[in-house]
Amino acid sequence: MINEDYTPEAVILANGEYPTHTLPLRILEEAKFVACCDGAANEYISRGHTPDVIIGDGDSLSPEYKERFSSIVHQIADQETNDQTKAVLFLQEKGFRKIAIVGATGKREDHTLGNISLLIDYMKEGMEIRTITDYGVFMSVNGTQTFESHPGQQISIINFGAKGLKEEGLVYPLSDFTNWWQGTLNEAIADEFTIHCTGEYLIFLAFV
Repeated sequence: MINEDYTPEAVILANGEYPTHTLPLRILEEAKFVACCDGAANEYISRGHTPDVIIGDGDSLSPEYKERFSSIVHQIADQETNDQTKAVLFLQEKGFRKIAIVGATGKREDHTLGNISLLIDYMKEGMEIRTITDYGVFMSVNGTQTFESHPGQQISIINFGAKGLKEEGLVYPLSDFTNWWQGTLNEAIADEFTIHCTGEYLIFLAFV
């Protein structure tokens, strides 16, 4: 199961589709610190909220909000990183390490793929970051780890070079997948499962 007690130190609202599932909405509502990627701030503010900081290259924040919230806008022109990474680096500099990202999927599929794959880079920098969607949770992992689950829960493993992949508590056996689709649509058979390997991978835990 997804840990309902998961409490990040800060939340990033990315400029994908605004979350609708109760879990990402609750995490956003209860966040101690909210960093909005600049385009995401438009809807967040229109829903009656005020972010703690707005970060990005400034190309998609409405002129009205850019002026109204100028004191918390951090415009970063660097085109070598996307707005999600700009927000992560800002929070890292502020001392945050445990971060949830919501609103990172939907809309353009290339942005979705890019945002999810970046979790591996953040892990390499010592960050503990989860991307929480309307359907489940993405986490970056290095090496052998055990995860809470429930029988029938859908699990996907996306390999980023891990070797010796083996499983306990999943329906289908793992191998050293060379294509992302090969590790998708597995299924838990117990209240926990373990992935054994060396190296890095992403795991997706569906809510159901």
